[in-house]
Amino acid sequence: MMKSKSELIRKIKKAREEIGNIVKKRLKEFNKVRSSSKKKIFEELSFCLLTANFNAERSWTIQNKIKSGFLTLSEAKLSKKLRELGHRFPNTRANYIVRARKHIDKVYDLVKSRKDPKEIREWLVRNIKGLGYKEASHFLRNIGLKDVAIIDFHILDLLAKYNIIEKPKSLSKRKYLEIEKVLETIAKKIGVSLAELDLLMWYLETGKILK
Repeated sequence: MMKSKSELIRKIKKAREEIGNIVKKRLKEFNKVRSSSKKKIFEELSFCLLTANFNAERSWTIQNKIKSGFLTLSEAKLSKKLRELGHRFPNTRANYIVRARKHIDKVYDLVKSRKDPKEIREWLVRNIKGLGYKEASHFLRNIGLKDVAIIDFHILDLLAKYNIIEKPKSLSKRKYLEIEKVLETIAKKIGVSLAELDLLMWYLETGKILK
């Protein structure tokens, strides 16, 4: 029997019943980051720069070891540290993070503003080298903005498994925004934000609740 969107929605609702309190706690943690310092917000931006074509869980471990070093280490020292901690692209990611430092004030002002998160995402993608739509959305979600979708291969696999989309070979801007609208309709049917939906779908696909 072919799987369907309604079946996926039932599973997400069931997952919400099982882990809803844990998800709410994680979302509160994200909100706290947004009201914290520039340094903390930049750490989250650096984490999301690390995740591109790399494991999110390992990136989280690296973030917790480097912390303020994302702002203070030279590019060479940051690259060395990333290499020691096992990042797949230490030189490139160190370069992206150091280049992003010049935007820290603008990023801080944007995330504190009342601008539409999708408008902020456009600015991030245009101005922060190394951030695509997925990484920019991940950053915004991790600092408490709930209305953007993080479309990674876990989410694509889950949507394809339930015959909601045909898994694309690559994610252009047009395709990303198209799939984001699909996720918006699912979130609306369940009565959750895109941020909560992402955590629930990640849990369904991986059995984990990361960030």
